[in-house]
Amino acid sequence: MAASIYDSAIYRDLMTDREFAALFTDTAEVRAMMIVEGALAKAQGALGVIPELSAKAIHRASLEVQIDPAGLSPATGQNAVVVPALVAAFRDAMQAPEHAPYLHFGATSQDIMDTGLVLRLRQVLTLTETRLRAILTALADLAETHAATPMAGRTYGQVATPTSFGAVVASWGLPLIDLLDRLPALRATVLQISLTGAAGTLSAMGREAANVRAEMAKGLGLKDSGQSWHSTRHGFAELAGWITQVTVQLGKLGEDLCLMTQTGINEIALPASGGSSTMPQKQNPVLPSVLTAIARQMVGLNSVIQMAALHRQQRDAGAWISEWMTLPQMCMGLGRALAIGVDLAGGMRPLPDRMLAQIDDGTGLIYAEALQFRLAAHIPRPQAQQMVKDLCKSVMAGQGNLAALAADTWPDIDTAEVFDPTRQLGEAPEMARRFAKASRNPNAAQE
Repeated sequence: MAASIYDSAIYRDLMTDREFAALFTDTAEVRAMMIVEGALAKAQGALGVIPELSAKAIHRASLEVQIDPAGLSPATGQNAVVVPALVAAFRDAMQAPEHAPYLHFGATSQDIMDTGLVLRLRQVLTLTETRLRAILTALADLAETHAATPMAGRTYGQVATPTSFGAVVASWGLPLIDLLDRLPALRATVLQISLTGAAGTLSAMGREAANVRAEMAKGLGLKDSGQSWHSTRHGFAELAGWITQVTVQLGKLGEDLCLMTQTGINEIALPASGGSSTMPQKQNPVLPSVLTAIARQMVGLNSVIQMAALHRQQRDAGAWISEWMTLPQMCMGLGRALAIGVDLAGGMRPLPDRMLAQIDDGTGLIYAEALQFRLAAHIPRPQAQQMVKDLCKSVMAGQGNLAALAADTWPDIDTAEVFDPTRQLGEAPEMARRFAKASRNPNAAQE
C-alpha cells in the first residue's frame, strides 16, 4: 500500500477526489509559488522597490516558465524548503540576467510557500462550499418529503420511541448548516497573504514594506495580514478544526447508514454498494464506511495541526514541516468525504415499509413511554410509570403484547392512539420541515 492512501493507484477510485487532488500535486505547488513570486515582483515594481521593467519581466515569466518539480529535489533535500531551488531554476529559465536578480527580492521562503498554499486553500474552500450546499439541498428534499415518515428512534443501539426519517435527516444536516455559516469568518482568517521577511520584520523592503504587502495582497485577491504569521498558526489550526468537524458530521451520516442497512433492518437503499470476495449475497455499505474512516483519520490529523501551532520563536521548521505532512491529507479527505456526501444525499432511497416494520416487533414496547404519559392524565404519574414498567416485564416474559395488556388493564381509558406511530412523532415532522427551510437559506439557519 502507498504511504498515503490518497496517492494510491489501487485505491484511487475509493479515496481520491480528482478536483481536490489536482490542488495538491508538486506541479500545483510549484505553479502557485511562481504566481506568488510574480505578484510580489509586480507589486514591488509598481512602488519602485525594484525596476518596473524587471518587475514586468518577472511577472510575465511567472505565467510562462515551466519548471520540473523533480529537478528541485536535490537542493530541497539539503535546504528543507523548496524555494531556494525554485528561485534558482526560475532565474535560469528566465534567461534574463538583467532582471533575474530582482526575483524574490526581500521575501523569505515561508512567505512564498505559505502564500502559495493559501491560494490553493482558497480553491479548496470554494469547492467545499459548493459541495456542502449540494448536500444540504439534497438532504432538504429528503427531509421535506419524509417529514412524517415514521421510523424507530434508537438510543444505546435499542429501539426507543418513534421518530420520523425526516427528523433523522435533519440531524445529519443541521450541523452542516452551522459549519457553512462559519465559512466567511474562516475565509477571513485563513486567506491572508504572508509577506514579512526572514524574521517577520520585512526590513529588506525599507519604508515601502507595508505598501508592497498591501499591493501584493490586492493582486492575489487575498487579505493583507498586516503582520507576520510565520509563527502564529491559529488560522491553519482553525481550518483544521473546521475540516474535522465537517468530516465528523458526514461521518455521523455514514455511521447511521451503516446501521440502517444492516441485515434484518434494511431501512435504506444506497445508490451503490460493494461485494465480497466470498459471499455472493453481500451488499456492503462501502461509501458510508469510507465516510466513517475519513472522520476518524481527520480527528488524528487535526491533533497534529493543533500541536503545530506551537511554533518556537519567530519561525519553527519542525512545526512547519509537520503542517506540510498533514494539512494536504486533511484537504484530500475532506474532498472525498464531500463527494461521497453528495452521492449519498442525492442517491439514498428510504424504504418506508421497512421503517414501519422496525418500529414494532409485535411487542409494542416502543410505545411504553407514550402509554405512561397517556395514563398520567388519569392516575398519578409515578403510579402510571410503575404499572407500565410491570406490564413491560410481562411482555418480555412472553405474556402478550403491550397494546392488548393495556386495553385489558384500563378498559375505560382509550389507549388506541398510543399505539399508532403516526400519532407519536411529536415535533419530528416540524423539525424536519424547519431544517428543509433553513438548508435552502443557510444564513437563516438560526432564525
